[in-house]
Amino acid sequence: QGLLARIRISCLGGSALPQLSSSRETMSANEVKLFGKWTYDEVMTSDLSLTDYIAVKGHETFLPHTAGRYQKRKFRKALCPIVERMCCSLMMHGRNNGKKLMAVRIVKQAFEIIHLLTDLNPVQVFVDAVQNGGPREDSTRVGSAGVVRRQAVDVSPLRRVNQAIYLLCTGARNSSFRNIKSISECLADEIMNAAKESSNSYAIKKKDEIERVAKANR
Repeated sequence: QGLLARIRISCLGGSALPQLSSSRETMSANEVKLFGKWTYDEVMTSDLSLTDYIAVKGHETFLPHTAGRYQKRKFRKALCPIVERMCCSLMMHGRNNGKKLMAVRIVKQAFEIIHLLTDLNPVQVFVDAVQNGGPREDSTRVGSAGVVRRQAVDVSPLRRVNQAIYLLCTGARNSSFRNIKSISECLADEIMNAAKESSNSYAIKKKDEIERVAKANR
């Protein structure tokens, strides 16, 4: 009986090893990666106020095209994957309306360029650019009966994310217009400059300008 038990254990141990290795392979195969390349695992949101509004962890997708109805309710767009939000923001100015596959292609090429130039995970670079690109203070119009003045106010986290995505896409669109550089190259440049907080970025320039005006109106 003891010999039989030993044989059984050795058989089980021998058969368990390939099962373990195959389970590891299936885990790596089942891991969700953006465009099948860029992992979401090490992507970090350093700004605590924006963690709930930059949808990365728990919102992993292979493609930034979920066809979700994120406009049906207030604040639901905060659950939309952050890369998909950029794709939607790229589809602007009439002639580009609804061309989401084109927007996805542009983002894919831009991420390839970012990886080639920085050797970093482009999802992380984009998240850093969104964190840096939104103004933290803005000015609003206050007053009635004809007397109008500007008053400095704090900007909510969701609006910071919205503004950052809008400014990144606008900067890329403006720099690629009537230019030999493609929109993908311009978007990659804009994202990398914003992630480094470089003043060459349109988004960083606008953010600094908005904050400067707000500071004057305190």
